[in-house]
Amino acid sequence: MDKLFLIAIGGTGMRCLESFVHLCAAGLFDNHTIEILTLDTDQNNGNKDRVENLIALYNKVKTNDPTNMGGEQRSNTFFSAKLNLYKFYTDYDNPARATLHALASTQTPTDQDREDNQDLSDLLFDRETVQQFKLDHGYRAQTHLGSMLMYHGIIEAAVNARNGGDKLRGPEKELTAYLNLLNKHAANARVFVFGSVFGGTGASSIPVIPIAISEALRIITGGKNELNLSKVLFGSTLLTDYFTFKAPTSQQLLTDKVIADSNNFALNSQAALSFYNDDPTVKKTYKRMYHIGLPSSLKKDYSEGKEGKVITGGHDQKNECHFAELLCAAAAYDFFNESREKLESTGIAEYNYRTVATDDNGNLQLSGASFVGTEKGEIFENKLGALLSFAHVVLSKFEGAHEDTVGTAALLNYLDDAKFPEYNDLSDVQCAEIDEYLKEFGYKFVKSTVEFGWIYQIFKSVKAGKFIFSPEAFISDIDGLHDIDPGAIFADEMHHWDTKGLLGKRSDRRFDNFVSILKKEESLPDDAQGITLKERFLAQMYNAITIAQHFNE
Repeated sequence: MDKLFLIAIGGTGMRCLESFVHLCAAGLFDNHTIEILTLDTDQNNGNKDRVENLIALYNKVKTNDPTNMGGEQRSNTFFSAKLNLYKFYTDYDNPARATLHALASTQTPTDQDREDNQDLSDLLFDRETVQQFKLDHGYRAQTHLGSMLMYHGIIEAAVNARNGGDKLRGPEKELTAYLNLLNKHAANARVFVFGSVFGGTGASSIPVIPIAISEALRIITGGKNELNLSKVLFGSTLLTDYFTFKAPTSQQLLTDKVIADSNNFALNSQAALSFYNDDPTVKKTYKRMYHIGLPSSLKKDYSEGKEGKVITGGHDQKNECHFAELLCAAAAYDFFNESREKLESTGIAEYNYRTVATDDNGNLQLSGASFVGTEKGEIFENKLGALLSFAHVVLSKFEGAHEDTVGTAALLNYLDDAKFPEYNDLSDVQCAEIDEYLKEFGYKFVKSTVEFGWIYQIFKSVKAGKFIFSPEAFISDIDGLHDIDPGAIFADEMHHWDTKGLLGKRSDRRFDNFVSILKKEESLPDDAQGITLKERFLAQMYNAITIAQHFNE
């Protein structure tokens, strides 16, 4: 089995990673330990913080054993993949490194060197704008600058790692550990890169990542690296523009020098794709590139409801998720599941795309097959649907969406009353951790308002189209959420949970039937699904829900 590595670059790459983590929670990456690297120039980026916190929460749900962070890889259950996170960001905090002009003017032995550096910078980059904007919020669609600086940042970290001593920062240690692990598994490694091609950091980094990794390892190992770029399987998204935002004011441009303009994103995408198609290094080092794009009507306006300056980065950059990012996560699923023989037989980068069904009005009709193909479409629907149903059980039926209620604990109390006490020994902390993850996945109530998590944001981004499930699975008002039916989330009634008895609300009778399935021997987890009490609880819930959904009949 190949060793899986994932690299998320820039704000868009972080949101693609967010979708990937939720697919892991749904059980799409069974029996895998996945090594994840977040790579950015902006250490405080809100989307970066959000996904890194999500992975930390995922690992808390996996295990509470401090000696075994993230637990073990499992199969056929929720949270089946083991996720190991490494974080690297380039250092632009120091005023001497804050801009290209500053970088070109320092750390050189002689005045002549500094003059030569400045002359070269002036030849390639406008002195008054590109050389002056602060780099700590990313490369702002200046991909020609970003590729150079990202490559330099990785190589600098490798040099510092080679030299050791006080110069080695925490992020550089994590990057070094990640690269050494990749080197160790070079003979059977797959590396998938998340990033956009229309912006700054991701678009800058995708072309240089394989070469930068190879050169960094040569430096770290003193020329003894095992990494063979023809053997390591690299794949990547080519995500073209899928969102927009208002143009910056002249006053903000005067202050910030350079700000990405979404009006140029389509042109940026065309230029990047043309470059990738022609560049021999890209074509040689990548095995498969997934081209993902959207019509203008489905682009998300991230300025909607916001006032003030264009947000260039930092904590405030917490953009909502979009189904285009889920398509990217599905691309990683495809790449990780493709046969090594087929990928190795690819001489140069192969470009993949998949068309999506629409109705007569042009609205998207997204099924599981839209994301992972016809053969595995029902697996995708079954697993993602099981996690959505589980979320509704905990957050709605047992009121875990409320700030002062732990829904998982309330569910266990209900099951105890129903003469199913097997998981009563789960602690309040363990129950609360499950609740917190499901809130990030689904929704939560904060001071009488609803804050929607990942899957609701995905559903909203499809607009008038269809996203796998029935619209009733995404009720958004508080009163409706209190009464949502976890057993009727699919448009096709064939996948609704069966009812038990003749009296009472249908949703209650569905849940009664689900509890009867939960108590049967066929729902008992095996050792491959879980060993600890919490693992076995999650596995038994997974088994009962997937049985109730009738996909395997």
